Amino acid sequence: MVIQPEIDLLLSTVDSKYTLCTVASRRARQINDMIHGVRDQAVLSMAPTQIAQLTSTKPLTLALEEIASGDVSYERTKESYK
Repeated sequence: MVIQPEIDLLLSTVDSKYTLCTVASRRARQINDMIHGVRDQAVLSMAPTQIAQLTSTKPLTLALEEIASGDVSYERTKESYK
C-alpha cells in the first residue's frame, strides 16, 4: 500500500494510473540497477553497515517520490500507442 507520496499527488503528475505504473516501474528498475552496480563496487571498499545504508529505501519508493516531486517525467510518442 502506497502511503507517501499520496496517490492523488502521483496521479496529478501523469495522465493515467497505467502510465504511473509504467513510469514508476521503469524508474525503479533503473534505480535498482544503479544500486546493484554501486553495491558490487562498494563491496570491495565499504563496511557492511555502509552497504546496508545504501539500500535502506526500496527502489519503487524512490521512484514514486521522484515522480511526485517532478524529477521524473515521461513523453508520449506515437509509437507508444501501437
